[in-house]
Amino acid sequence: MKNSIVLFIFFFAFHFGTSMHAQKISDGQTINVNGMSVTFSVLNKETVQTGGKSFDRYKVSASVKNNSEKSYTIRLSSYPQIVTNIGLVELDCINATGSKLTSKKIELKMKPQMINVTYSAYDKSGKFVSSTIPITGSYYFDTGDTISDDAIFIVPQGEKPDVSVRVLR
Repeated sequence: MKNSIVLFIFFFAFHFGTSMHAQKISDGQTINVNGMSVTFSVLNKETVQTGGKSFDRYKVSASVKNNSEKSYTIRLSSYPQIVTNIGLVELDCINATGSKLTSKKIELKMKPQMINVTYSAYDKSGKFVSSTIPITGSYYFDTGDTISDDAIFIVPQGEKPDVSVRVLR
């Protein structure tokens, strides 16, 4: 019993701590977080039927612009190196259902920097040939850069998307 109470308090504090840093954003609004301007817009709205119930389907767009003097960079030390922490901001639609393979979140990520690498090797016939392949050398988000993405949110009919913004960097 005592362990379950401690576990409940831990999860409550964790949820409160992570949601405390999120800010609400609405259609057409721009908010500033950590030197970045985050904009959220509704592009289109239509009503759809799913499982005999009516829902509102919103096509939305989000963008982030780096207004700070700080650039964000992740340099890769070897190839292939798997990097999963390239997100800058996350827009979470709290009332999205996720039905029909639609989104509940938009994660705006850093841009990949592609590098062409030339390598030499013998082909099947024994001939020495050179080939070029593009690889990701780093991820970046420089001062003045803008990153945007679109998504589709399905919410209960009559409701607007309830979206919050959380900084990941």
